[in-house]
Amino acid sequence: MAKITAALVKELREQSGAGMMDCKKALAETDGDLQAAVDWLRTKGLSAAAKKSSRVAAEGLVAMKAAGAKAAVIEVNSETDFVARNEQFQSFVADLAGVVLGTGATDAEAIKDAAYPGADKKVGEVLTDNIATIGENMNIRRAATLEVEEGMVASYIHGAVADGMGKIAVLVGLKSSASADVLAPLGKQLAMHIAAANPASLSEDDLDPTILEREKQVQMDKARESGKPENIIEKMIVGRMRKYLEEIVLLHQTFVIDGETKIADVVKAAAKEAGTDIELVSYVRMEVGDGIEKKEEDFAAEVAAVAGA
Repeated sequence: MAKITAALVKELREQSGAGMMDCKKALAETDGDLQAAVDWLRTKGLSAAAKKSSRVAAEGLVAMKAAGAKAAVIEVNSETDFVARNEQFQSFVADLAGVVLGTGATDAEAIKDAAYPGADKKVGEVLTDNIATIGENMNIRRAATLEVEEGMVASYIHGAVADGMGKIAVLVGLKSSASADVLAPLGKQLAMHIAAANPASLSEDDLDPTILEREKQVQMDKARESGKPENIIEKMIVGRMRKYLEEIVLLHQTFVIDGETKIADVVKAAAKEAGTDIELVSYVRMEVGDGIEKKEEDFAAEVAAVAGA
Protein backbone atom coordinates (compact mmCIF):
# COMPACT_ATOMS: atom_id res chain seq x y z
CA MET A 1 0.00 0.00 0.00
CA ALA A 2 1.28 3.46 -0.94
CA LYS A 3 2.38 5.80 1.85
CA ILE A 4 -0.05 8.67 2.31
CA THR A 5 2.19 11.69 2.90
CA ALA A 6 1.27 15.12 4.21
CA ALA A 7 2.25 16.62 0.87
CA LEU A 8 -0.11 14.28 -0.98
CA VAL A 9 -3.00 15.11 1.34
CA LYS A 10 -2.27 18.82 0.91
CA GLU A 11 -2.21 18.54 -2.89
CA LEU A 12 -5.49 16.63 -2.97
CA ARG A 13 -7.23 19.16 -0.75
CA GLU A 14 -6.01 22.04 -2.90
CA GLN A 15 -7.31 20.29 -6.02
CA SER A 16 -10.65 19.15 -4.61
CA GLY A 17 -11.57 21.58 -1.84
CA ALA A 18 -12.63 18.62 0.31
CA GLY A 19 -11.87 18.25 4.02
CA MET A 20 -8.49 16.93 5.11
CA MET A 21 -9.75 13.74 6.70
CA ASP A 22 -11.86 13.02 3.62
CA CYS A 23 -8.79 13.57 1.45
CA LYS A 24 -6.74 11.20 3.58
CA LYS A 25 -9.49 8.57 3.35
CA ALA A 26 -9.78 9.04 -0.42
CA LEU A 27 -6.05 8.47 -0.87
CA ALA A 28 -6.21 5.38 1.32
CA GLU A 29 -9.11 4.04 -0.73
CA THR A 30 -7.25 4.62 -4.01
CA ASP A 31 -3.81 3.48 -2.86
CA GLY A 32 -2.35 6.97 -3.14
CA ASP A 33 -3.50 7.62 -6.72
CA LEU A 34 -4.13 11.38 -6.73
CA GLN A 35 -6.39 11.54 -9.78
CA ALA A 36 -8.40 8.52 -8.66
CA ALA A 37 -8.76 10.13 -5.25
CA VAL A 38 -10.21 13.28 -6.84
CA ASP A 39 -12.76 11.12 -8.65
CA TRP A 40 -13.52 9.16 -5.45
CA LEU A 41 -14.28 12.42 -3.62
CA ARG A 42 -16.54 13.59 -6.43
CA THR A 43 -18.34 10.25 -6.45
CA LYS A 44 -19.03 10.63 -2.73
CA GLY A 45 -20.10 14.23 -3.19
CA LEU A 46 -17.23 15.43 -1.00
CA SER A 47 -15.36 17.56 -3.53
CA ALA A 48 -16.12 21.25 -3.22
CA ALA A 49 -14.17 22.19 -6.33
CA ALA A 50 -13.30 19.96 -9.25
CA LYS A 51 -11.39 22.50 -11.32
CA LYS A 52 -7.73 22.99 -10.76
CA SER A 53 -8.15 26.28 -12.64
CA SER A 54 -10.12 27.76 -9.75
CA ARG A 55 -6.91 27.93 -7.69
CA VAL A 56 -5.61 31.35 -8.80
CA ALA A 57 -2.52 32.02 -6.69
CA ALA A 58 0.05 34.01 -8.69
CA GLU A 59 -0.12 37.74 -9.28
CA GLY A 60 0.76 39.68 -12.40
CA LEU A 61 -1.00 40.66 -15.60
CA VAL A 62 -2.25 39.34 -18.91
CA ALA A 63 -2.00 41.70 -21.86
CA MET A 64 -3.14 41.60 -25.46
CA LYS A 65 -2.25 43.38 -28.69
CA ALA A 66 -4.17 43.17 -31.97
CA ALA A 67 -3.55 44.10 -35.58
CA GLY A 68 -6.36 43.43 -38.02
CA ALA A 69 -7.21 39.75 -38.11
CA LYS A 70 -4.40 38.75 -35.76
CA ALA A 71 -3.96 39.19 -32.01
CA ALA A 72 -1.61 38.04 -29.26
CA VAL A 73 -1.92 37.58 -25.51
CA ILE A 74 0.72 37.01 -22.84
CA GLU A 75 0.84 36.34 -19.10
CA VAL A 76 3.66 37.77 -16.99
CA ASN A 77 3.67 36.92 -13.29
CA SER A 78 4.88 38.92 -10.32
CA GLU A 79 5.01 38.06 -6.64
CA THR A 80 2.49 40.67 -5.52
CA ASP A 81 -0.47 42.59 -6.89
CA PHE A 82 1.34 45.76 -5.83
CA VAL A 83 3.94 45.19 -8.54
CA ALA A 84 1.19 44.41 -11.05
CA ARG A 85 0.02 48.01 -10.55
CA ASN A 86 3.53 49.35 -11.12
CA GLU A 87 3.77 51.44 -14.32
CA GLN A 88 7.20 50.02 -15.20
CA PHE A 89 5.86 46.49 -14.95
CA GLN A 90 2.76 47.37 -16.96
CA SER A 91 4.84 48.95 -19.70
CA PHE A 92 7.05 45.85 -19.83
CA VAL A 93 4.05 43.50 -20.15
CA ALA A 94 2.47 45.66 -22.87
CA ASP A 95 5.74 45.65 -24.82
CA LEU A 96 5.94 41.86 -24.56
CA ALA A 97 2.43 41.51 -25.99
CA GLY A 98 3.71 43.51 -28.95
CA VAL A 99 6.74 41.23 -29.24
CA VAL A 100 4.52 38.15 -29.37
CA LEU A 101 2.26 39.75 -31.98
CA GLY A 102 5.21 40.81 -34.12
CA THR A 103 7.31 37.66 -33.89
CA GLY A 104 4.65 34.98 -33.38
CA ALA A 105 6.79 33.51 -30.58
CA THR A 106 4.72 31.85 -27.85
CA ASP A 107 7.36 29.81 -26.02
CA ALA A 108 8.73 31.65 -22.98
CA GLU A 109 12.37 31.01 -23.91
CA ALA A 110 11.82 32.16 -27.49
CA ILE A 111 10.22 35.36 -26.20
CA LYS A 112 13.17 35.98 -23.89
CA ASP A 113 15.53 35.56 -26.85
CA ALA A 114 13.65 38.12 -28.96
CA ALA A 115 14.79 41.74 -29.37
CA TYR A 116 13.17 44.14 -26.93
CA PRO A 117 11.46 47.12 -28.62
CA GLY A 118 13.48 50.33 -28.54
CA ALA A 119 16.46 48.81 -26.75
CA ASP A 120 19.67 47.13 -27.77
CA LYS A 121 18.83 44.21 -25.54
CA LYS A 122 16.92 40.98 -25.59
CA VAL A 123 13.67 40.53 -23.69
CA GLY A 124 15.40 38.25 -21.18
CA GLU A 125 17.96 40.93 -20.35
CA VAL A 126 15.27 43.55 -19.79
CA LEU A 127 13.39 41.07 -17.60
CA THR A 128 16.53 40.65 -15.45
CA ASP A 129 16.94 44.41 -15.24
CA ASN A 130 13.33 44.83 -14.11
CA ILE A 131 13.72 42.18 -11.42
CA ALA A 132 16.73 44.06 -10.10
CA THR A 133 15.16 47.54 -10.19
CA ILE A 134 11.65 46.64 -9.01
CA GLY A 135 12.98 44.19 -6.44
CA GLU A 136 10.57 41.35 -7.03
CA ASN A 137 10.75 38.12 -9.00
CA MET A 138 8.92 38.06 -12.33
CA ASN A 139 8.21 35.32 -14.80
CA ILE A 140 7.11 35.16 -18.43
CA ARG A 141 4.70 32.28 -18.10
CA ARG A 142 2.88 31.74 -21.40
CA ALA A 143 1.65 33.39 -24.58
CA ALA A 144 -0.66 32.65 -27.50
CA THR A 145 -1.66 34.08 -30.85
CA LEU A 146 -4.90 33.86 -32.81
CA GLU A 147 -5.41 34.70 -36.48
CA VAL A 148 -8.19 34.31 -39.04
CA GLU A 149 -7.82 34.47 -42.82
CA GLU A 150 -10.95 36.58 -43.23
CA GLY A 151 -12.93 38.28 -40.50
CA MET A 152 -11.86 39.53 -37.10
CA VAL A 153 -10.15 38.60 -33.88
CA ALA A 154 -12.19 40.31 -31.16
CA SER A 155 -10.93 40.77 -27.63
CA TYR A 156 -11.99 41.51 -24.08
CA ILE A 157 -10.04 42.32 -20.92
CA HIS A 158 -11.65 41.62 -17.57
CA GLY A 159 -10.40 43.45 -14.50
CA ALA A 160 -8.53 45.95 -16.64
CA VAL A 161 -5.84 47.97 -14.88
CA ALA A 162 -4.62 49.72 -18.03
CA ASP A 163 -5.37 49.70 -21.74
CA GLY A 164 -5.21 46.13 -23.05
CA MET A 165 -4.21 44.47 -19.80
CA GLY A 166 -5.84 43.06 -16.69
CA LYS A 167 -6.66 39.80 -14.92
CA ILE A 168 -8.38 37.85 -17.73
CA ALA A 169 -7.80 38.25 -21.46
CA VAL A 170 -9.96 36.61 -24.13
CA LEU A 171 -9.45 36.47 -27.89
CA VAL A 172 -12.24 35.30 -30.21
CA GLY A 173 -11.69 34.38 -33.86
CA LEU A 174 -14.66 35.05 -36.16
CA LYS A 175 -14.39 33.93 -39.79
CA SER A 176 -16.70 35.95 -42.01
CA SER A 177 -17.01 38.47 -44.82
CA ALA A 178 -19.26 40.59 -42.60
CA SER A 179 -18.15 44.10 -41.74
CA ALA A 180 -16.30 45.05 -38.57
CA ASP A 181 -19.46 46.87 -37.42
CA VAL A 182 -21.16 43.47 -37.27
CA LEU A 183 -18.29 41.34 -36.01
CA ALA A 184 -16.86 43.64 -33.33
CA PRO A 185 -19.91 43.77 -31.01
CA LEU A 186 -20.62 40.06 -31.51
CA GLY A 187 -17.00 39.14 -30.82
CA LYS A 188 -16.87 41.26 -27.68
CA GLN A 189 -20.04 39.69 -26.27
CA LEU A 190 -18.73 36.20 -27.01
CA ALA A 191 -15.41 37.10 -25.38
CA MET A 192 -17.22 38.38 -22.28
CA HIS A 193 -19.13 35.10 -22.12
CA ILE A 194 -15.90 33.09 -22.37
CA ALA A 195 -14.30 35.15 -19.62
CA ALA A 196 -17.23 34.34 -17.32
CA ALA A 197 -18.04 30.75 -18.33
CA ASN A 198 -14.48 29.45 -18.89
CA PRO A 199 -15.32 26.67 -21.39
CA ALA A 200 -13.05 23.64 -21.71
CA SER A 201 -13.25 23.51 -25.51
CA LEU A 202 -14.87 25.14 -28.52
CA SER A 203 -16.82 22.07 -29.61
CA GLU A 204 -17.37 18.51 -28.49
CA ASP A 205 -14.92 17.34 -31.17
CA ASP A 206 -12.15 19.45 -29.59
CA LEU A 207 -12.69 18.01 -26.12
CA ASP A 208 -10.10 15.58 -24.78
CA PRO A 209 -11.83 12.15 -24.85
CA THR A 210 -10.17 11.21 -21.57
CA ILE A 211 -12.06 14.06 -19.90
CA LEU A 212 -15.36 12.65 -21.18
CA GLU A 213 -14.50 9.10 -20.15
CA ARG A 214 -13.42 10.20 -16.70
CA GLU A 215 -16.61 12.21 -16.17
CA LYS A 216 -18.75 9.32 -17.38
CA GLN A 217 -17.06 6.96 -14.91
CA VAL A 218 -17.61 9.42 -12.05
CA GLN A 219 -21.28 9.77 -12.96
CA MET A 220 -21.65 5.97 -13.27
CA ASP A 221 -20.20 5.47 -9.80
CA LYS A 222 -22.45 8.14 -8.32
CA ALA A 223 -25.52 6.66 -10.02
CA ARG A 224 -24.73 3.14 -8.80
CA GLU A 225 -24.66 4.39 -5.23
CA SER A 226 -28.36 5.19 -5.66
CA GLY A 227 -29.06 1.46 -5.90
CA LYS A 228 -31.00 1.75 -9.15
CA PRO A 229 -30.80 -1.05 -11.78
CA GLU A 230 -28.22 -0.82 -14.57
CA ASN A 231 -30.75 -0.11 -17.33
CA ILE A 232 -32.03 2.92 -15.41
CA ILE A 233 -28.46 4.04 -14.65
CA GLU A 234 -27.58 4.01 -18.37
CA LYS A 235 -30.49 6.38 -19.09
CA MET A 236 -29.46 8.60 -16.19
CA ILE A 237 -25.91 8.82 -17.53
CA VAL A 238 -27.06 9.95 -20.99
CA GLY A 239 -28.85 12.91 -19.47
CA ARG A 240 -26.04 13.75 -17.08
CA MET A 241 -23.40 13.67 -19.81
CA ARG A 242 -25.51 15.89 -22.04
CA LYS A 243 -25.79 18.39 -19.20
CA TYR A 244 -22.05 18.13 -18.58
CA LEU A 245 -21.28 18.99 -22.21
CA GLU A 246 -23.64 21.96 -22.01
CA GLU A 247 -21.59 23.22 -19.08
CA ILE A 248 -18.08 22.87 -20.53
CA VAL A 249 -18.33 23.06 -24.35
CA LEU A 250 -18.52 26.64 -25.64
CA LEU A 251 -20.94 26.08 -28.52
CA HIS A 252 -23.30 24.17 -26.18
CA GLN A 253 -23.14 26.68 -23.33
CA THR A 254 -26.00 29.05 -22.53
CA PHE A 255 -25.14 32.66 -23.36
CA VAL A 256 -24.51 34.43 -20.03
CA ILE A 257 -25.79 37.72 -21.41
CA ASP A 258 -29.37 36.57 -22.05
CA GLY A 259 -29.39 33.37 -19.95
CA GLU A 260 -31.28 31.30 -22.50
CA THR A 261 -29.69 31.09 -25.97
CA LYS A 262 -27.01 28.55 -26.85
CA ILE A 263 -23.76 30.08 -28.11
CA ALA A 264 -24.09 28.23 -31.43
CA ASP A 265 -27.51 29.84 -31.91
CA VAL A 266 -26.17 33.28 -30.97
CA VAL A 267 -23.68 33.02 -33.84
CA LYS A 268 -26.34 31.69 -36.24
CA ALA A 269 -28.70 34.56 -35.40
CA ALA A 270 -25.94 37.11 -35.99
CA ALA A 271 -25.11 35.51 -39.35
CA LYS A 272 -28.76 35.57 -40.42
CA GLU A 273 -29.07 39.24 -39.50
CA ALA A 274 -25.82 40.07 -41.33
CA GLY A 275 -26.88 38.11 -44.39
CA THR A 276 -23.61 36.20 -44.57
CA ASP A 277 -21.86 33.29 -42.88
CA ILE A 278 -20.19 33.83 -39.52
CA GLU A 279 -18.15 31.05 -37.93
CA LEU A 280 -16.68 31.03 -34.46
CA VAL A 281 -13.44 29.26 -35.33
CA SER A 282 -11.31 29.56 -32.19
CA TYR A 283 -10.75 31.33 -28.90
CA VAL A 284 -8.05 31.90 -26.30
CA ARG A 285 -8.78 32.54 -22.63
CA MET A 286 -5.89 33.44 -20.36
CA GLU A 287 -6.28 34.21 -16.65
CA VAL A 288 -3.56 35.44 -14.32
CA GLY A 289 -2.28 32.65 -12.10
CA ASP A 290 -4.65 30.04 -13.52
CA GLY A 291 -3.54 26.68 -12.11
CA ILE A 292 -0.58 27.99 -10.11
CA GLU A 293 -0.62 26.77 -6.52
CA LYS A 294 -0.45 29.27 -3.69
CA LYS A 295 1.90 28.74 -0.77
CA GLU A 296 -0.08 28.23 2.43
CA GLU A 297 2.23 28.15 5.43
CA ASP A 298 -0.34 27.58 8.18
CA PHE A 299 -2.34 25.17 6.06
CA ALA A 300 0.70 22.99 5.39
CA ALA A 301 1.31 22.61 9.12
CA GLU A 302 -2.34 21.76 9.65
CA VAL A 303 -2.24 19.08 6.96
CA ALA A 304 0.93 17.57 8.40
CA ALA A 305 -0.77 17.19 11.74
CA VAL A 306 -3.80 15.48 10.20
CA ALA A 307 -1.72 13.19 7.97
CA GLY A 308 0.18 12.03 11.01
CA ALA A 309 -2.99 11.29 12.95
